[in-house]
Amino acid sequence: VQLVESGGGLVQAGGSLRLFCAASGLILSTYAMGWFRQAPGKEREFVSLINWSGGTTSYVDSVRGRFTTSRDNAKNTVYLQMNSLKPEDTAVYYCAASKFAMPSMAISAYDYWGQGTQVTVSS
Repeated sequence: VQLVESGGGLVQAGGSLRLFCAASGLILSTYAMGWFRQAPGKEREFVSLINWSGGTTSYVDSVRGRFTTSRDNAKNTVYLQMNSLKPEDTAVYYCAASKFAMPSMAISAYDYWGQGTQVTVSS
């Protein structure tokens, strides 16, 4: 199983980025997917999740209304659209796959992780 994130980069505050998570070695439609992030000196934190069909999503309060997660199971890809970015969004962003039917915000619920992609928002 391999999850590969891409789409990160350097952007000014107020800008947008779209992250991609390409999955291989698994049937993506059988997994709930999550996005997490880790800033320097901080613990990894939950950002968003999406259930197997895309019909259920959830977000941490700090990104709700600015970030949108979606998925295309036919393309084995999950997306995180990030708008109105703030300097405090700067972190390494990770996608993760969970076998649990009910998606969870808990790191321990996820079975597979990508290597992460750096997002840097300048003020």
